[in-house]
Amino acid sequence: MLEATPLDEGWTLLHEGASLPAAVPGCVHTDLLTAGVIPDPFLGRNESEVAWVGRREWTYERDLALPASPHEQTDLVFDGLDTVAEIRVDGRLLGRVRNMHRSYRFDVTGLAGRLTVRFASAYAEAEAVRGRLGERPGAYAEPYQYLRKMACSFGWDWGPTLVTAGIWRPVRLESWSTARIARVRPLVTVEDGTGVVELRLDVERTRVEADLTVEARVGGVVARAAVDGTEGVVRLRVPDVALWWPRGYGAQPLYDVELTLLHGTDRLDVWRRRVGFRSVELDTSADAHGTGFTLVVNGERLFARGVNWIPDDVFPSRVTRERYGERLRQAADAGVDLVRVWGGGIYESEDFYDVCDELGLLVWQDFPFACAAYPEEQPLRGEVEAEARENVVRLMPHPSLVLWNGNNENLWGFRDWDWERRLAGDSWGEGYYLGLLPRIVAELDPTRPYTAGSPWSGSWRRHPNDPAHGTHHSWEVWNREDYAAYRASVPRFVAEFGWQAPPALATLRRALPGEELAPDSPGMLHHQKADDGNGKLRRGLERHFAFPEGDFDRWHYLTQVNQARAIAAGIEHWRSHWPVCAGTVVWQLNDCWPVTSWAAIDGDGREKPLYHELRRLYADRLLTVRDEPDGGLVVAVVNQSGEAWRGALRLRRVSVEGEVLGAAEVAFAAGRRAVEAVAVPRGLEPGGPKEFLVAEADGVARALRFPVPDREIPYPRPEFEVALVPGGVEVTARTLVRDLLLQADRLDPAARADRGLVTLLPGERVTIGVRGWENPDATAARAALYCMEPSR
Repeated sequence: MLEATPLDEGWTLLHEGASLPAAVPGCVHTDLLTAGVIPDPFLGRNESEVAWVGRREWTYERDLALPASPHEQTDLVFDGLDTVAEIRVDGRLLGRVRNMHRSYRFDVTGLAGRLTVRFASAYAEAEAVRGRLGERPGAYAEPYQYLRKMACSFGWDWGPTLVTAGIWRPVRLESWSTARIARVRPLVTVEDGTGVVELRLDVERTRVEADLTVEARVGGVVARAAVDGTEGVVRLRVPDVALWWPRGYGAQPLYDVELTLLHGTDRLDVWRRRVGFRSVELDTSADAHGTGFTLVVNGERLFARGVNWIPDDVFPSRVTRERYGERLRQAADAGVDLVRVWGGGIYESEDFYDVCDELGLLVWQDFPFACAAYPEEQPLRGEVEAEARENVVRLMPHPSLVLWNGNNENLWGFRDWDWERRLAGDSWGEGYYLGLLPRIVAELDPTRPYTAGSPWSGSWRRHPNDPAHGTHHSWEVWNREDYAAYRASVPRFVAEFGWQAPPALATLRRALPGEELAPDSPGMLHHQKADDGNGKLRRGLERHFAFPEGDFDRWHYLTQVNQARAIAAGIEHWRSHWPVCAGTVVWQLNDCWPVTSWAAIDGDGREKPLYHELRRLYADRLLTVRDEPDGGLVVAVVNQSGEAWRGALRLRRVSVEGEVLGAAEVAFAAGRRAVEAVAVPRGLEPGGPKEFLVAEADGVARALRFPVPDREIPYPRPEFEVALVPGGVEVTARTLVRDLLLQADRLDPAARADRGLVTLLPGERVTIGVRGWENPDATAARAALYCMEPSR
């Protein structure tokens, strides 16, 4: 039987003639940080102080002693090397590598001595490739498109420039005899209620003449097949399988699959995974509105409630299974059912996809290409093919994975960002996205759909970012327009849109110790990576609020409110137009360090108000008030649940002083997975800045419609009572209290609130649950509460 021996211990990192203890998996930055050589690059402006690390060569070493074993061959296996390195044993070269996204295997049978892994500077490699192949345009000046490495380690408009090197995934020895399983490609389908698992395997042999068989088990079914040379196929049919469903549509049953390689009765190797039985399609058929983009799972058409995922740490080796679990559970708890793994990051570890399988989170997986023209010549082309083949097969068992996507914004960039003229005919990646990658997916994983890019309209006959066709990225809003512009169109699928806000106050205080916080203080500006980010925040605020000059706390609160309001404007509008629009994927769920960004969860894992707003926006049942072309208003009753939603819609026209100026009840009946539009009687439409509309359905959902920006609303001075109750804080409103927010981290850095923004009408009461607050105090609670106030 194959024996595996971990080699994660005993490594050292050479630095200035000294040997520092090294953690594997890890990277140079984390090892230098542990040794006290560099300051924490997440704090203050230390990022700039450690820029030299990415410009140097680095060497990892340890002794290599082969285990006492009767086996015929021993391999040294690296699951991930970041990025350009040569591997030697006692000076003997085993190989050279140049791709962070691949694993590597070297025959070390009979070898022992000093194992060294010497990493070249990623900058040096990228600049050398650029020198050979020529310039290629990109969104940033850093040379990330010239090597197969996590692009965002070179910085992004939300991330630091911390160019890593190191043994970033596990390393081990594998000793084996006769043969081993080199690759298993599981094709999992459903045929008339029967689950079908077809396991296609490749084997590596030390003995060509040995007769080999494989035995497979799943769901109580056992099957055997012979291995023909180095290949084998075994097929199992599992009757009456329980289907795997996305979160909110059903359960997520997982079946253990075991494949054993046999020589006679000798067990040579075993491969184990979990699979789920489900079908997935991507409907891109044309209709009266253009070209659709609708995911269909087990025959059920979905409105995808999505978030974009970036690496959860700029040093990805620090992201544990527990951390994946925490972050992805946060997503599921917010009503998310799809996570897009964005193309400037990595193919995530098995832990990520395992958790998604368990939680029912659909995974849209980008191939790692983002915001740049990528050369198609060697040495890159061979690396792209090798990494794609390995990762497609590696991730195939996961039922959560439902879509392969060729790239992020590169097809759009070619058309709109002046790339075509600048490239003057040079390669830029089109051959990957429209040729190589779809061919690999079709060959290896025909059970899943592939799309060439995001955004992509499906054809060069149309603009790549045409909202009427395929996927759309909405960035004119935020960059140049108010978020009200989201309501001006109905894209078929909105794969990126977002609005910035700063992180929680406790996160800022930890990241910027000793700094007097202000929007333009040195540390705040350093932790704002977007081009003119603070200017866009200000202009976005001034369209709705009086700008709070000199009041950081008020600025912090209002920018977070504005982020939540912006995302609500988009999701409410687009969900109300299902099935024309079939999904929204918010940019972004998470952060990789403490930063002002588009994230719903900040770099310390704290939820912004946007996170809690997503729980409302992505709930199965949602109300929203929508303008109609004739100038009237309708309440869109959005029902994404599996059962019809019938009831009475209670409508009230209310003054800001709390007087009910008009009321009506209207029956509604929204079918399962359907939207019903209910007209608002003209007499209930708000008549000016002192009035607003309240729509409620059976106490399940509420929608508010204020007809003018907040700066024009004559809010009363908010009055409310605060009391401590078991597990939290109770607030009772005496006036209109709009967008009340308890900033729990102001009570205690460890404290978390169970809700975000809430609007109370006079006499209404809310209980805000708080955990992690060791010394509850009503005065402190009141001081941590913020809401809308009369314009100054």
